[in-house]
Amino acid sequence: MQIEVNLVKFTKMHGFGNDYLYAYGEVPENISEVSQKLSDRYFGAGSDGMIYISKSDIADFKMRILHPTTPFK
Repeated sequence: MQIEVNLVKFTKMHGFGNDYLYAYGEVPENISEVSQKLSDRYFGAGSDGMIYISKSDIADFKMRILHPTTPFK
């Protein structure tokens, strides 16, 4: 059996009935799988989605918003 461990540091924030996980830094290659697993309310941290904040070449930063109920690309 082979297990791959990925470490994603995140902060969970909530307000007005929504909660999101915020992660800063490099976006993982398997962003879909990581976001879906972490957003799972029973086996993960539980959230309405994830927001990845990373560096941008044309702005101060860029954000990528992912929802666990929609396909990620």
